[in-house]
Order: sequence, then structure tokens, then C-alpha cells
Amino acid sequence: MTTYGTIPTSSLPSANIEYLSRAKDRIKEGLGARRPWKLMFNFHSINFPRTLSETVSRFKTNVCYFRMNYAIIVLIILFLSLLWHPISLIVLVIMMALWLFLYFLRDEPLVVFNRTIDDRVVLIVLGVSTFVFLLLTDATGNILVSVLIGAVIVLVHASLRKIDDLYDEENTSLISGPSTSS
Repeated sequence: MTTYGTIPTSSLPSANIEYLSRAKDRIKEGLGARRPWKLMFNFHSINFPRTLSETVSRFKTNVCYFRMNYAIIVLIILFLSLLWHPISLIVLVIMMALWLFLYFLRDEPLVVFNRTIDDRVVLIVLGVSTFVFLLLTDATGNILVSVLIGAVIVLVHASLRKIDDLYDEENTSLISGPSTSS
């Protein structure tokens, strides 16, 4: 009875521990693609573009460069809008977990009934089901408004932020356009 109340560490299979370790590494890697917030909100890099083509160029470059930051901003706005709709918030958390396990953290192709499912099909099914399930929770107005607010914030920031001080860490050179960023 000396081990009463303790959790044996050998009870978890090593495959589960390896999977959790890989999942943790992938999440860190994905968040590692996030650019520094200080660089993103450098107020010296904000000004109005002179032409429409400059606006479009800035938008494309900034969306490519800050894509993880923009995704985090939109998800935070969505999360905050669903605080007053707990069922919708639970659905969002469940769908995010499904996204993590079925799309982002997979090492191998998804196999259902001995058939390999293409990543595009998984992406489409998860996207549509997330949208439909959230809309079925009677928070349609909150969801649409929060996504619209997030899109406007991204559009405004990406259009107003200059691109002349963005660096590509892999090539250690200035980014000249959306085609050179990863």
C-alpha cells in the first residue's frame, strides 16, 4: 500500500507519449511561424500607401508574412465574441481540437474504412462542418460580426503597414513581395 494515491508512469503506452510529444513540437513549430508582435505593431512602419497597386502589394506581402499573427487575432476576436454563448464556445473548442488532431498534427494520411482521405477533402469537410456547427448554435450574428471585424482589422493593418523593413529569416534578405516569403 505504499503506492496508494500515486499514478504509475508506466501505465501510458510509449506511443501515446511520443504522439503527445510530436503534437507539442508541432504546436510550438506552428506558433514559431508567428512573427514578433513588436515588429507587427511598429508604429513607425504605419503610413498610407500612395497608390492602389502599392496597397495591394503591401496587403499581399503582409498577409504572407504575418499570416499566423492574423489568424491568432481573428481567433481571439471570435473567442471573445462567443463568451456570452457558452454552447458556441464549447463547439468552437471541440472543432479546434478536431482541426488539431485531424489536420494539423497528423504525420500520416487519414484512412477511413481502408481508404486514404486526401488533405483537401479533410480541409473542406472540417471547414464546412465548423461553419455549420457554429451557425447551428444560434450565435450566427456574433460569429459573422466577429469574423467581419477580424477581416477588417487584417485588411487595414496589412494595407497600412510598410513592407520595407520585413526580413526573410531563411535568406536574411529584405522581402520584396509576396512571392519570396514562405
